Amino acid sequence: MGQVGDARGLAERFLAEPLPRRWAHTQGVAATARRLAPVLGDDAELLEAAAWLHDIGYSPDIAETGFHPLDGARHLRDAAHAPPALCSLVAHHTGAIHEARERGLASDLTGEFAAPPQPLADALTYCDITTGPDGAPIDVEQRLADIHSRYGDDHPVSAPSVARDRPTSRVCEPSRPC
Repeated sequence: MGQVGDARGLAERFLAEPLPRRWAHTQGVAATARRLAPVLGDDAELLEAAAWLHDIGYSPDIAETGFHPLDGARHLRDAAHAPPALCSLVAHHTGAIHEARERGLASDLTGEFAAPPQPLADALTYCDITTGPDGAPIDVEQRLADIHSRYGDDHPVSAPSVARDRPTSRVCEPSRPC
């Protein structure tokens, strides 16, 4: 595990058929990660692999806790024997710690998976939060509104502390320069 092709194949296996819209999103996230390769140097392959795998925890074959970052990272660690850096990126992607707190899973998340280097975590957040559910590029504010409309007020991903603390301030895009 660790090569982009292996990551893509694993993501396709778990997402393409049971969750086609999630698969479309994943393909868009990976495409954005690929475009960042020139500025990431040696970390480009790791970021793209994490982009392919960041949402595999949604798969019905993997989901155990209902918290996809933790479920996906555990599967990568235990079944796919993925490198710790890749598991950490999946576990901690896009402000996962905030939702983990809402779910009472923060100690599980941080106890099992070290926080990834902040520049890579920020890059994965950028790829995820600027890609819509259909895989097309999307403005950050539109993406957050979409997430809220799909999950509603009572879901942990939409909880006030998660929404307030979501790492959008570090996300760069044309309408929000770095």
